[in-house]
Amino acid sequence: MFHSTTGLIHLLSALLAMLVGAVVLLNRKGGRLHRQIGYLYVVAMLVVNATAFTIFRVTGSFGPFHWLALASLVSLAGGMVPLLARRRLGGWLYWHYYFMNWSVVGLYAAFWAETFTRLLPMNVFWPVVVAATAGTTAVGARLIRRHAAHLLPPAAPKTVGH
Repeated sequence: MFHSTTGLIHLLSALLAMLVGAVVLLNRKGGRLHRQIGYLYVVAMLVVNATAFTIFRVTGSFGPFHWLALASLVSLAGGMVPLLARRRLGGWLYWHYYFMNWSVVGLYAAFWAETFTRLLPMNVFWPVVVAATAGTTAVGARLIRRHAAHLLPPAAPKTVGH
């Protein structure tokens, strides 16, 4: 089942990230538990992405999953940079929320792709992966939008004639 030690580390760190990512999403935000588990999620995702760049079993070369690992790193950075620069960045909470949630959605979409590489023949693999990714993304987008509105600062009133 495992093609290498790297593959096993990739799987275990992905499972850890899925577990702690769900805990972060489902619990109260901003407290010590959120921060501790959130940092564990970031570390697990960094391991997932680092190992992803060494796995070439599906395509034999740098391929779509490696590009998605890059997108995952961008999402992690997009969530952590506003947090780390929060004293100098207005609206940091919205950006932290937005990018970290998309990081988790991407992780769950990647879960489907990884699962299907092991279960399906290649002739049906890509259509199923695209459909599962689209479905995961649609559900994730709806949940993210539903909870993001309260994080936006109130709009400044418009002045007439200026």
